[in-house]
Parts: sequence; structure tokens; C-alpha cells
Amino acid sequence: MFRVGVQAFLTYRAPGAAVASSEDDGPVKRHQSQLPPSENKFHRGDPKTGKHFWLTPPELYAKLKAEFAFDFDPCPFPLPEGFDGLTTDWGGSSYVTPPFGSIVHQGKKKGPTAWARKAIEEHRKGKRVVLVYPIDKWVLMLLAAGAKVRNLGDVKWCATEDGKPGPGTGRHIAAFILEPK
Repeated sequence: MFRVGVQAFLTYRAPGAAVASSEDDGPVKRHQSQLPPSENKFHRGDPKTGKHFWLTPPELYAKLKAEFAFDFDPCPFPLPEGFDGLTTDWGGSSYVTPPFGSIVHQGKKKGPTAWARKAIEEHRKGKRVVLVYPIDKWVLMLLAAGAKVRNLGDVKWCATEDGKPGPGTGRHIAAFILEPK
């Protein structure tokens, strides 16, 4: 089993490169966020079939469209020549299934945060946005239980060896708060 160390989050390595770890653990695999888009697991497809399972099942889409009356898809398939969902104006009610990983957009690597920013921008214009993206089941379980979520920022966790703060992970940390009734 591979583990992701702090260095894997801080240092970009060439595709296929491993990050050194303690001699007993073997190489540490790089996190998906550190891979170039072409190496990201979501772009490579299923290793057994080579297929990319990115399209919404028709029954699920029909159910959501009936509820939200979608009139625009900023992530259509197939993608029309020259179309750019991150820069175009969206419709009054948009169904958004962004790439499940990183893309190169205007020369920069962008992932789900870019799509979330665009969704918020369009929402501020008075539009409805339904953004669909995979997250861990435990997050949904906590939200369903009534958890409040607080952004703690990029926490600089303290080292067990000397108590000094580290560099952080480069990712924001969420606090899930379940209060007694």
C-alpha cells in the first residue's frame, strides 16, 4: 500500500517518478493533484477497458432536468470546436459535470476549484447552477446528519518531533461540527 507524504504534495515530479520515503516503506505515490492532466487517473480511463465513464446516466439526468429545467451545459460531450465552459456565459439553469481531475486551460493546470469559482460567478448573476462532482461518502454522511462546515484555511500542522508548524498541505481544511440537539 502506498502512502502520500507531505513532500508528495509539495514537490512536482516528472510522470511516473516516486518520492523517496523511509527505507522500509518503499516509494511514496504522488497524489493526483500533483500529476499533469495527461497522467491523471480520470483522463487515462479504466485500466482494464480503457473506457472513460464520464457521461451522466440518462435516467439521472432526466430526473435532475425535470426538477431544475436545465437550459445549458458548460461541459458538453462531445465538446464543440472552440467551446470553453470556463469563459463563456452560462444559461439560466446549468447542469455542470466538470472533468473529474485536472485540465490545461489557457496554459495553466486547472481542476474542480476553477469550475467552482465559475459556478459561483454565474450564481452571483442570478443563475441556477447544479454542479455534480464526486466527493467522499463520509462528507455526505456528516452533512446529512446536520453538520455545519467551517473552513479552517490551510492549516500549518505542528510536527510531533518539535511542535513547530510545517508548510501546510496547500489545501484548505474543513471542520465538520455536529452539535447536540
